[in-house]
Amino acid sequence: MATTESDVLDVERIREDFPILQREFDGTQLVYLDNAATSQTPDQVVDAIAHYYRHTNANVHRGLHQLSQEASIAYEEAHDRVADFIGAEGREEVVFTKNTTESMNTVAYAWGLAELGPGDEIVMTEMEHHAALVTWQQIAKKTGAEVKYIPVDEEGYLDMDAARDLITDDTKMVSVVHVSNTLGTINPVSELADIAHDHGAYIFVDGAQSVPHMPVDVQDIDADFFAFSGHKMCGPTGIGVLYGKEHILEEMEPYLYGGMMISKVTFEDSTWHELPWKFEAGTPVIAQGIALAEAIDYLEDIGMENVRRHGEQLAEYAYDRLQEFDGIDVYGPPGDDRSALVSFNLDSVHAHDTSEILNEFAVAIRAGDHCTQPLHDKLGAPASARASFYLYNTREEVDKLVEALEATEDLFA
Repeated sequence: MATTESDVLDVERIREDFPILQREFDGTQLVYLDNAATSQTPDQVVDAIAHYYRHTNANVHRGLHQLSQEASIAYEEAHDRVADFIGAEGREEVVFTKNTTESMNTVAYAWGLAELGPGDEIVMTEMEHHAALVTWQQIAKKTGAEVKYIPVDEEGYLDMDAARDLITDDTKMVSVVHVSNTLGTINPVSELADIAHDHGAYIFVDGAQSVPHMPVDVQDIDADFFAFSGHKMCGPTGIGVLYGKEHILEEMEPYLYGGMMISKVTFEDSTWHELPWKFEAGTPVIAQGIALAEAIDYLEDIGMENVRRHGEQLAEYAYDRLQEFDGIDVYGPPGDDRSALVSFNLDSVHAHDTSEILNEFAVAIRAGDHCTQPLHDKLGAPASARASFYLYNTREEVDKLVEALEATEDLFA
């Protein structure tokens, strides 16, 4: 694609694929900066969903008729497409769930309840999303395991010296977010994987904020488990991915039971289907999986390295513009060392008020604790405002954000 102000993407051309970005509110065009919560969906992905329902709609792996055969092939090929996208060895390592949270819970219940007990340790970070923190916290309560947290320093980085001390031979699972959805920090997950493996522990990487924004190879990371969601990467809601190394998934027992995931059932016992189907009980996310494959095609046509550079450039530009305010707290690493989001608070203005006023300017951001309440407690902020960027955002939209924040500041002066 041709280059623009970002020196990477033809953003104006890309925006044509997202009609929702042309919406106006009271005559003002939408500025959508809430992509860390959910991205917008291009026409190509919407068309893929519609095509499935109009031409191929049938249940998979259950019928010998033509529609079922076509749907089954498309659904299986979607697993292959995801496996290729993240560097997995094959579809056996790719389980479709409904979101990152379900992927976390699948491992926590299928592996954690069976393998953890008193004396075992789970190590997380202070910047974990509730999807990980709450899940492993509750599993620890059920099993008697202990949870430890790698500290976050004042700049928003992990204290890696503390990580080396906290991860011990008693550690069984290290669960770490790849990119913080509050700080924008890109964590050294490969280094953490090495530390975990040196102590015989597994590592689970939460990739909800990384896979949409940068090239990811789970084998390069050496992740044992990895999870992400389709709706943050131009795909539909209702589809998540759990990657797991094949030998680990083979050893794990499923925790959802029913149709699709069985091999043989008698009145006395049951055996399970081959991977990945043994973890996909019931009618699966067929249309969503097919649409996720289309979203991956869309992103790879643009180039994930280009997506990464564009998002990081916007985040750095926004970080620099926000420094123009005298009374502002911007959280996380410097602008040139973060992913595609910036969280902040104007002095004496609650984040919810900031979001409400920005909405009057048709600027959509997120306000709240972003499912990281313990991290916000550490930051000394009950909530923060967050602007998050994607491949269709522009510097002009960052400028509109700043203009709206100036008006907010004036209102509360």
